[in-house]
Amino acid sequence: MKICVLGLWHLGTVTSACLASWGHEVVGLDFEVEKIQRLQEGQPPLFEPGLEDLVKRGLATGSLRFTTDIPEAVAGSEVVWVTYDTPVDNDDRADIGFVMDRVQSLFSYVGKGTLLLISSQLPVGTTRRLEEAYTSAHPDKPLSFAYSPENLRLGKAIEVFTEPDRVVMGVRSDGDKERILKLLKPIRDRIKWMSVESAEMTKHAVNAFLATSVAFINEIAILCEQVGADGKEVELGLKSEARIGPKAYLTPGGAFAGGTLARDINFLTQTGAAHNQPTYLLSAVKISNDFHKSWIRHKIQAILGELQGRHIAVWGLTYKPGTDTLRRSSSIELCEWLAQQGVTVQAHDPAVKSIPVELSQNIILYSDPITALQGSCCLVVATEWLDYRSLSAETIVTHMSTPIVIDPNRFLFATLGSEPRIHYISVGKN
Repeated sequence: MKICVLGLWHLGTVTSACLASWGHEVVGLDFEVEKIQRLQEGQPPLFEPGLEDLVKRGLATGSLRFTTDIPEAVAGSEVVWVTYDTPVDNDDRADIGFVMDRVQSLFSYVGKGTLLLISSQLPVGTTRRLEEAYTSAHPDKPLSFAYSPENLRLGKAIEVFTEPDRVVMGVRSDGDKERILKLLKPIRDRIKWMSVESAEMTKHAVNAFLATSVAFINEIAILCEQVGADGKEVELGLKSEARIGPKAYLTPGGAFAGGTLARDINFLTQTGAAHNQPTYLLSAVKISNDFHKSWIRHKIQAILGELQGRHIAVWGLTYKPGTDTLRRSSSIELCEWLAQQGVTVQAHDPAVKSIPVELSQNIILYSDPITALQGSCCLVVATEWLDYRSLSAETIVTHMSTPIVIDPNRFLFATLGSEPRIHYISVGKN
């Protein structure tokens, strides 16, 4: 099949490269000239394990190409797959208009009967709004619309796309099903069919459930700290309950960050408000999570007192391991706060080779984690890169002025948690 993929950041680049690897003829479309030039040279716009090799393979075989030209991209395409990462501001409000404008810019060029498949994270009802806008402008050139919520997981994006647990797919007709089965032939047995609106709502519900789970277990863990219980032991008790299960999002640790979960919480509360339907539980999730974001700050202040002039090491800056994304990173937010308190922040991250100019005054980036420790009075394990597990307790003690380690998720507990010379602190255990 000939496929046009619209929007080439994380989701779009992964989608394009994976579809090309399945034998489809794929044209990636984006309107940022520099991004397209880099992609044409085999350079994805961000780091994702295996993605660069997959893009270069598609370019070499001719099954994948990139362009800024709409007519060239959509000509003859059976499916146009919309994969824009919906922009989110610092208050977790999504810029829906950005995505809608770019989708509507294609309306005059797509061929009759093309399937427009949307995977951008948009509020329930957006697909119908796009259908109505298209029908109003082009009543004599019908299109089909479908919705499949993105299932992107940073650091494991290719694996999740090619070997998903399931694919949620909302369609309007059996004819659209047939095209999608052809499009996703290698994983056709994993598709869960439903209406477009149900597929849109499923994405909101999944992320809201995960967000609620994170907020719930962190509130329980904070209470554990007060009464002498251990949050990890409570986690074990919860996950061994048959009605909950071992894969539940119930691990005490940091607050959820990055904007994705919070965006869907906002979508649902806004939907409730629009329909005069209270959403008491969902509204409280963001309040709880925002409060928990200050857990590390509270611990640092409680232990160190005055922070002016202190040196604090931070291991990990990215949003999560396996990516080089810094935007909406809770680690970056912590570093900025520490700098405001007069702290010298000594940071390391294996995926970050340079600090953006706007952050360089707040963070000193070191090329290795040991040097970042030198002379520090506290270490915060902010992003859980496997590299850090190879470092011994002796290294910590030797290079720090006072060996205090704040490790919210107990990532380094096996090597540091029982070392008597280290004051080791984690969520859920006093």
